[in-house]
Amino acid sequence: MTNRKFILALVVAALVLLAVPAQAALRVLACEPEWGALAQELGGNLVEVSVATSALQDPHQIQAKPSLIARARNADLVLCTGAELEVGWLPVLLQQSGNARIQPGQNGNFAAADFVTKLDVPNQLDRSQGDVHAAGNPHIQTDPRNIARVATALGSRLAQIDAPHASEYAQRLKDFSQRWQQAMQRWAVQAVPLKGVAVVSQHRAFVYLYDWLGMKEVAVLEPKPGVEPTASHLQEVLASLKNVPVRMTLYSAYQDAKPAEWLNRNANVPAVKIPFTVGGTDGAKDLFGLFDDTLVRMLAAGVKK
Repeated sequence: MTNRKFILALVVAALVLLAVPAQAALRVLACEPEWGALAQELGGNLVEVSVATSALQDPHQIQAKPSLIARARNADLVLCTGAELEVGWLPVLLQQSGNARIQPGQNGNFAAADFVTKLDVPNQLDRSQGDVHAAGNPHIQTDPRNIARVATALGSRLAQIDAPHASEYAQRLKDFSQRWQQAMQRWAVQAVPLKGVAVVSQHRAFVYLYDWLGMKEVAVLEPKPGVEPTASHLQEVLASLKNVPVRMTLYSAYQDAKPAEWLNRNANVPAVKIPFTVGGTDGAKDLFGLFDDTLVRMLAAGVKK
């Protein structure tokens, strides 16, 4: 009888344990692929990451669809660029989610651009000049030094939100930071031939990349930020480049290559597609691949044979 009671007690205990839910992963909704990749690096199996956009989508032009609102409703952390990059859709998404945890000012709302020094901050805001961002250029992910700064802040935020696993987040941050610093040293050596190289941009999206590498942007194919180039503007750009030794035109994976290809045909300036974010090309499968592939593509066009 005692044995039967003991066995019964074991069965009941097992059932109780099964009824207790396992520690749920921290649910992270990243606005852009680069931040989703960073959250995965720093969180590992402690986080469940979904990404609102893909590398083949313009992050300015996203709709707050019901499926996206549902993901925001369940998120513990919304991780975005900020600096007005998502101003056309993120406020609606946050409002419609009804999730108090992820509203501005809460720990569950993280804007990566808050932790870096912005470039292209306008002296005065004039919307007639196109898609101008009052807080500065938001495309901070093209400089790996910015990724390092954001990683430090994000690691602390993850530990704050999920305090029981704080030590694990700290260890993952330390590991990522060591690997990232080693990669940046390697990239700095690889990129030496690009220093001082004159380039054209299809959209003014690479100012942080140029700042990191010491490159010189001499023209932009868009007449105003976010405005498609007209034939007359392209002709003006072409005329301005007659005596400038331009090596390449850069455009992002999500952009239509036609303007850059037009310049290639008319001025023999190579059109170079760069991933811009994780997933933009086959070689940019993670954050490390993002910069590996970016440099490979730029060096192929920008270094004299």
